[in-house]
Amino acid sequence: MKRVLLAIFAVTAFIAQADVLRVSVDPDASVGLVKPVNGVGQPPMIGALKDWPMMRYLKEAGIPYSRLHDVGGRLGGGIFVDIPNLFPDFDADENDPGNYSFAFTDSLIKALDANGVEPFFRLGVTIENWVGYSGNYPALRTNPPKDFSKWGRICEHVIRHYTEGWANGFTIKVENWEIWNEPEGKAMFDAPFGEFMRLYGTVAPYLKGKFPHLKFGGYGSCGFYGGVDAEYVEAAAIAPNLRHYVDCARRFLAAARDKGWPLDFFSFHSYSAPAEALRQVRYADSLLDEYGFTREKTKRVFNEWLAYPSLESLGTAHQASAIAAELIGLQNGPCDIACIYDARCREGMFSPLFNPLTQKPHKAYWSFVAFNELRRRGTAVRVAVRDEEGKKAEPGCCAAAARGADGSVAVMLANAGSKERPFALDVARARRPGSRCRVIDETRTWMEIPQPAALPPRSVLLVEFDPQ
Repeated sequence: MKRVLLAIFAVTAFIAQADVLRVSVDPDASVGLVKPVNGVGQPPMIGALKDWPMMRYLKEAGIPYSRLHDVGGRLGGGIFVDIPNLFPDFDADENDPGNYSFAFTDSLIKALDANGVEPFFRLGVTIENWVGYSGNYPALRTNPPKDFSKWGRICEHVIRHYTEGWANGFTIKVENWEIWNEPEGKAMFDAPFGEFMRLYGTVAPYLKGKFPHLKFGGYGSCGFYGGVDAEYVEAAAIAPNLRHYVDCARRFLAAARDKGWPLDFFSFHSYSAPAEALRQVRYADSLLDEYGFTREKTKRVFNEWLAYPSLESLGTAHQASAIAAELIGLQNGPCDIACIYDARCREGMFSPLFNPLTQKPHKAYWSFVAFNELRRRGTAVRVAVRDEEGKKAEPGCCAAAARGADGSVAVMLANAGSKERPFALDVARARRPGSRCRVIDETRTWMEIPQPAALPPRSVLLVEFDPQ
């Protein structure tokens, strides 16, 4: 997506009275660009290999990235993205183009590129959730590659196919290459975590040496639930796993630092409610700093997240407003790239953007459309929401704003709470008569309305001001 360089301004939001949210915007106070935290996971696969008709929704929402993990169903549908699908016979000659099966993934990559979405390419395999179920079901592909060096050379040829035209391939932009995903457990890596570290330590330096201009990282950590809330961890039935995830991250970061492994980005996940997920993002940021991986050196990539994953939340204003609040929080926090899990159009609680019965967007999709009105203006905005005593307001009430090069202004507000919130919007020097307002709430979806005096419960509001 083409980015326009713009002036950037700060937003300060505070509570003037106990029940009034006052949002003040200064269009002259620049703080940075709006970040690409509005990426998605798997794209909608309806019409795959034909015309991919639902990809247009990604274009219309200005989605910058689609992370290619768990694409196509179980085992990657047997045809998409996963290394065993791209290179079916591991014992074959990795230098022979005839031993690769690119056609199906080529169709996906072309569809993404045609709609302005950059692939965030996961090198690895699709999750096998049945591993560990009672019955001793075997891992089919999540065991480690039997030759780490050869696996790295196979990945090299995949990268050359999509970025350098090897084997009748492409020369499109695919900057980020993620090595594996969630290797802390058997569903994704059926071996001790130390073996994954050996895999990363073999493959990442090799690929970085071949492609110094590209970004390599990983490892799609299961997350930092166990690093943030000790009381929750002790109470949780899976407490040992939560602590294990943090221990693995520390082991990995220490080894990467001590052995000089390339780590252009570190990726991690969370399915917590927005406020807790954002605490985990800040924890990840501090943990990377602790091991010497500053933001200048290593990007923070939050590439699996979803507020309130449940069948009951799908299509609701509850989930749409929480997703909007999390997008705003990610923009204002120490996160460089984020991808919601996910943008598939299918049944299941992890498909929040599209209704598989109608093949139309859920309410949460329009939260991404609202955020894109900020990002296309190119700004980054700092928001503080406080009551009259300087305390933090009710979680979920937040705002961000952006100004375009033409002087237009967009302000995005989210009220993820269950109560109506009176608010006042003050845009410094606002003298634009043609303001517009759109709302997402329990009864309306991206409807244009007069600017209200209160934020409805579980709502998203976008207010736009014309150029001066």
